[in-house]
Amino acid sequence: MKNIKLELTIEEVNTVLEALSTQPFIDVYKLIEKIHLQSKDVIDEKDKQID
Repeated sequence: MKNIKLELTIEEVNTVLEALSTQPFIDVYKLIEKIHLQSKDVIDEKDKQID
């Protein structure tokens, strides 16, 4: 499967996660986890640049 790269603001990511949270857990938990892990990597990297 091909990957796609999206650039979203934190607010936009939160909106996507909020929408996903209304869906059955079994259908979306892997996607939510993937978003969380990728977002964490980006935020951690930006925090390192600030320090």
